[in-house]
Amino acid sequence: MPASRHRRHLAAAATAAVLVLSATACGGSGGASDDPNAKTTITFWHGWSAPNEVKAIKDNIAAFEKVHPNITVKAVSNITDDKINQALRAGGPKAPDVVSSFTTDNVGEFCSSHAFVDLTPFLKKSGIDPAATFPQAQLDYTQYKGDQCSLPLLSDAYGLYYNKAMFAKAGITAPPKTLSEFDADAVKLTKSNGDSYSQLGFMPDYHFYESTITHFAAQFDPTYFSEDGTSTVADDPGLEAAYEWQRKLVDSLGGFQKLEKYRASFGDEFGAKNAFMAGQVAMLIDGEWRGGMIDDSKSGIDYATAPFPVPDALADEYGKGYTTGTIVGIASTSQKQNAAWQFVKFLTTDTDAVVSFANAIHNVPSTKAALASPKVDQDPNFQTFLKIAQNPHSNTTPSSPNGGAYQLTLQNVGYAYESGKNDDLKGALDKAAKQIDTDIAQAQ
Repeated sequence: MPASRHRRHLAAAATAAVLVLSATACGGSGGASDDPNAKTTITFWHGWSAPNEVKAIKDNIAAFEKVHPNITVKAVSNITDDKINQALRAGGPKAPDVVSSFTTDNVGEFCSSHAFVDLTPFLKKSGIDPAATFPQAQLDYTQYKGDQCSLPLLSDAYGLYYNKAMFAKAGITAPPKTLSEFDADAVKLTKSNGDSYSQLGFMPDYHFYESTITHFAAQFDPTYFSEDGTSTVADDPGLEAAYEWQRKLVDSLGGFQKLEKYRASFGDEFGAKNAFMAGQVAMLIDGEWRGGMIDDSKSGIDYATAPFPVPDALADEYGKGYTTGTIVGIASTSQKQNAAWQFVKFLTTDTDAVVSFANAIHNVPSTKAALASPKVDQDPNFQTFLKIAQNPHSNTTPSSPNGGAYQLTLQNVGYAYESGKNDDLKGALDKAAKQIDTDIAQAQ
C-alpha cells in the first residue's frame, strides 16, 4: 500500500473542507428515475494509484461489465477527498456518479450534507440486510445517525506485529494477550544504550506511525458520543484509562524525552527502513497491509501477528481491534443513480468481487461471506486480521458532521499528557469535551 492509503484519518481531518450543498439526496431508488437496464456510462472516482491496485479495480470493473453489458464504467484513479468535495459542490456532467474514499472520518460530512444519497432504499429494494451482510464495525463507520450513505469497500483491521527472534531471545514464548503482559514484555524486550536504545520493546509515543490514541482506545471500549450526539470524552472511563495506560508505559520504558530521541532515528513508516522492519522495535501496532509490505521487502524479518492485547479487566474480549476501511457511495448530483447502484452493489456485496479485490491489494474483505470464503488469502499472519474484523467486540471511531476534528482534539490531549506538559488529564478531557461540542455545533 502507498503511504497515502494509511494514517489517513487524522491527516484528512486536518484539511478536509466541510461540504455545503444545497442539493439533497434523491432518495435512492425511491427518487432516482434512470433505467438501470438502459445503455449508459457511469463515472467512478477512487483513490487507488499503485499499479497493482489500479489493475485490481479494472479487473472488478471488467467482471461487472460482463454481468451488466449495458453499463460502462469510466474509472478515474488517484482522487483525493478535496477533489471529491469540489466536484460534488459543483455538480454538472463532469461530476462522478460513484465515489470511494479512504477517509471514513468524512462519512458524517457526506451523510449530513447529503453529498451522498442514503442507500437504504436501494438496499431494501435489492433485498440486502446490512446487518446480515457486513460486520457491525463496518456499518458503524459507513453511516451517520441512521443515514447509510456509504458502504464498506474492503476494510483495515489493527493488530500486533512481533519479532519472533527477539521474543525467543528474551524467553517469551507467546504473544501477550493482556496489557499487563504486554507492558512486561515491552520492558523485557528493551535494551537501553545510554540515553537511547539498541532495541525497544514497543514505541508508545503518539507521534509514532499508527500509535494513535484512537487505535489504543479501541481496546478499552470507548464511546466518544452519547445518543444525542454530545461528547462523552470527559466522563468516558475507557478513554481515560487508555491515556493513563499509555502514559505509564512511556514512563516505564525510559520516559518521553528518551523515547523521542530514539524515534528520531526511525525511517519512514512506509519505507524499507520502517522501525519494525529494521529491527529497532520488537512490537508494533499496525494494520493488515504491513504484512504484505514486509513480505515484499528484503528485510528478512521473522515476524508473526496477533490481536493487540486488551486491558486485564476485559480479558474475555481478547481478539478485537480497531477497524476502519474504504467507503463507497453514490453522489446525490448523479442522474444515473439506479445504474450506479448496480455497480456499488457489485463492488460491496458480490463475494467473489470482494475476495479477489482483497487478495489483490492485501486488505481485509468487508462482508461476512467474503471473510469466511476459502478463497481469501490463507496466510496465518493475514488471517489474524480477518478474525479481528469478525470479532463482535471490534470497534471504530464514530462519524461526526465535521469529519475527524474531534480526533485531532483528542490527539492534542495525548501529546500534552504523554510529554508531561499537562498532568491534569481529567481537566484536559473536560476541556476537550467542550471543544468537541462547540466545533460540532459550528459545523451544523
